[in-house]
Amino acid sequence: MVSMNSSAPPSPSPHQSVFVALDVPQRESALQLAKVLETHVGGFKIGLELFCSLGPSIVEEIGAQNTFLDLKLHDIPNTVAGSSRALARLGVQIFNMHCLGGGDMMRAGSDAARAENTDVKIIGVTILTSHDAASLYQLGLHEEPRDAVRRLALLARKSGLDGVVCSPQEIEAVRAECGDDFLIVTPGIRPASSAMGDQKRVMTPREALDKGASWLVIGRPITAASDPVAAAKAVFD
Repeated sequence: MVSMNSSAPPSPSPHQSVFVALDVPQRESALQLAKVLETHVGGFKIGLELFCSLGPSIVEEIGAQNTFLDLKLHDIPNTVAGSSRALARLGVQIFNMHCLGGGDMMRAGSDAARAENTDVKIIGVTILTSHDAASLYQLGLHEEPRDAVRRLALLARKSGLDGVVCSPQEIEAVRAECGDDFLIVTPGIRPASSAMGDQKRVMTPREALDKGASWLVIGRPITAASDPVAAAKAVFD
């Protein structure tokens, strides 16, 4: 198991606000990245690719208490309740479900998870950072991403979730709508020198924290760098 310094929310050091996205399929690659980065960041995000490749064992090896498990649960309430119960038993720090599953689904998942683990934080995915207004229109959502995110964040709060995932562009709107105690986990973070890739609504790490993000999710700018440790150290430069 990888040993982290802290599983608490972000400390005064801005680097402790960073979850590194381990978006790799191989166990060895994930463990090596976690080993070299563990003292330089606040935790690790395990997403669908890695979890589907290796299952719950990779959570245990990296350290569940320092893990954001990014599986975006989205199904009928009973199925999400059962899945949430299983994830809570793993002891992860944070996991998520999709707000578009609706209030009943989010409430069922939240209640089931907390019955297993009162410490787990549950957050809702609002609008993916790969979407813009045009792609939302194709899905039948005739509103700007900012408006959709704000609406879904409020629904998540009313449904008992601890926070949401949203792009940096919506941080201020969510914070104003949902209050200071609401967690905002922010992907779409790109250091000034990094390419945007497939992200459309992005911001630098420093800008996102200044606007009120709780946690930053950073993947390729660190994990694809020739020197991931140097890249992690430099994200706020």
